[in-house]
Amino acid sequence: MSAWQTTVQHVRNCSLCEPKLPLGARPVIQFHPRAKILIAGQAPGIRVHRSGKPFDDPSGERLRAWLGVDKPDFYDARQFAILPMGFCYPGTTNSGDAPPRPECADAWREQLLEQLPHLQLTLAIGQYAQQWHAQQLTGIKLQRTLTERVKNWQAWLEQGILPLPHPSPRNNRWLAKNPWFEDEVLPELKAQIALCRGSQK
Repeated sequence: MSAWQTTVQHVRNCSLCEPKLPLGARPVIQFHPRAKILIAGQAPGIRVHRSGKPFDDPSGERLRAWLGVDKPDFYDARQFAILPMGFCYPGTTNSGDAPPRPECADAWREQLLEQLPHLQLTLAIGQYAQQWHAQQLTGIKLQRTLTERVKNWQAWLEQGILPLPHPSPRNNRWLAKNPWFEDEVLPELKAQIALCRGSQK
C-alpha cells in the first residue's frame, strides 16, 4: 500500500472526535494524488453522512452545474479531490449546520495536501474553508465577510484559490442579492475547471 493510500485509510478509520458527533464518526472524503482540483467545503450534511458520498445532495447538484461537469467526472478522484474542513457530520444548531469539528483539519489537512503534488486550483467553499486556506495566500488580507472575499476572487485566483459561497439552497437569498457572482465568477470558474481538466471551452 502506498503512502497516500495508508493516509486515506487512517482518515477513513478516524474516530478522533466521535464522542462529540451526534451520529458518530463517518469520514467522507474523495482523494487521489493525481487530482488537480481540490474542493474544500465545510462538512458533510446528514444526507451525505448516510450515503458516504460527498455532495450527494441538492448542494452537489448546484455545485456540479457551477463547475460544468457531470456526476461521473465529479466523482473521479483523479480529477477532483474533495476534502471538507470537517470529514464527519457535525450536527446542527438553531441557525443551521454546526461548524466543522476543528480537530479534523488539525489532524489531517496538511498531511493530505502534501500528497496532492499536481494541485492547480483550490475551491474554498464557505467561510471555514476560506479562513483556513487564506493562510496559503501572500499579500492578501483576509476580508471580514464571505461576500467581500468572493468579490475579491481575482486576487485569490492569482494564487490558485477561488473563494465561493456554499451551493446550498439555503444560500438562494445570497445568490439573488449578488447577481454579479453568476455573471462574473461562474464563467471564470467553468473556464478554470476546463483548463485544469485539459478540456477545451
